[in-house]
Amino acid sequence: MTSAKSARRPHHWRRDLIELAALFTAVAVADAIANLIGHQPDGPYLLMASAVALVATAAFHTWWARRHSHSPPPGTDTGTGPEAPSADTEEAAGTVLWRMRTTVRDAPGTLAALCIALARHRIDILTLQTHPLAEGTVDEFLLRAPAALPAQQLTREISAAGGSATWIERADAHDLVDTPTRVLGLATRTALDAAELPLALRQLLGRCTIHSLPALSITGRPTGESAPVEGVLEDTVMRLRDPSGGVITVERPYLPFTPTEFARARALVELDARLGPRVPRSEDVLTLPEGNEITVRRADGDDREAALAMHGRCSEQTLGLRYHGPVRDADRYLDHLLSPRFGRTLAVQTTSGRLVALGHLLWDGDETEVALLVEDDWQRRGIGSELLGRLVALAVEAGCESVYAVTQAHNTGMVAAMRALSLPLDYQIEEGTLVITARLAATPAQQLAPRAEQRLAPQADQ
Repeated sequence: MTSAKSARRPHHWRRDLIELAALFTAVAVADAIANLIGHQPDGPYLLMASAVALVATAAFHTWWARRHSHSPPPGTDTGTGPEAPSADTEEAAGTVLWRMRTTVRDAPGTLAALCIALARHRIDILTLQTHPLAEGTVDEFLLRAPAALPAQQLTREISAAGGSATWIERADAHDLVDTPTRVLGLATRTALDAAELPLALRQLLGRCTIHSLPALSITGRPTGESAPVEGVLEDTVMRLRDPSGGVITVERPYLPFTPTEFARARALVELDARLGPRVPRSEDVLTLPEGNEITVRRADGDDREAALAMHGRCSEQTLGLRYHGPVRDADRYLDHLLSPRFGRTLAVQTTSGRLVALGHLLWDGDETEVALLVEDDWQRRGIGSELLGRLVALAVEAGCESVYAVTQAHNTGMVAAMRALSLPLDYQIEEGTLVITARLAATPAQQLAPRAEQRLAPQADQ
């Protein structure tokens, strides 16, 4: 490329004279050397050997320049039009995302040594967070690395550059969101729905197990579970005081928590405590096949009296299939089931306001349970399938990998409802108890929540 300024530069005659003088000088020198060598006994052979050496040198120089030059190879279109492929696009096709943590000494130059080691292997640093410790610093990276570079080699390179306790795992496009934006999004979700707090903590801290332990057992006795207001951090376990009573325990055996992560988790729990109990009040009005209208909405502790009344209208067989224990203990579970801290509950009520069905999505550590209870007079109308489809869609939105239902082997209604999800199912039967697990990996939430009129078909419900 020639700039416009150099293109307008005037042509000087002095440069032509200098080039002609150089040419005549070179011819004269070549003639003198040829005469000197040509009159020697072996002169012609020396001239031929010199010519061959010059040709070989020129060929070698041309090959070397083409192999090691940074310019495009001959014949390559270097235009900037839309048909020219982008170098970044070509490289991105052969790269993968990694999330990596490593501990370094808190000294000048330690981070630079890590960056040099990464640059040596053409690894791009997309995001970087630092977690100060009492001794040293934990550096957390989101990296784009060549696909041909194995994780073991990357770990060895980081260790050679001064990193220790290095941990690495594959990342995806969702991790490209910067940390402040992600934390604000989690805070917003928590502010809108109290049931989001365990999910927000899990997304904030990565793969971990979260248990909400109540202060009182189902029978009303103190469990002894408590934590100080400021919380407790013990290496791979943190304990936070639950605003609704009890304690929230977060465990991550494979990676110790840092004080920075502990402070973020505690701030999220404090936000939940300040906002108090809250549940979205959105409602969906649906029409049953026989023409009756029902309303599906979120339920919480305020629905306890209506749920107790529904228990009183249910038969012992229906309650036994739902709670898998003595029917007299069914009422004791409601405080736990209706608490947003332990999951999400959907309620179905009639136009008169009577509660006729409950569906629960319960957080159980790393797993998620679904459970249904439909009043006897309202069974076989598609209500159970409607609730189950909505609960599983909520589980997909929450990032759950699977859901399971615990029932009796002869409960054909629950089995039929699970099969109607059209998901891969696993069955486990032990002493008459049937556990059905549905795998949700790579399943869009929209697929599990089709139009209501398609799902409200007469089926068995429990």
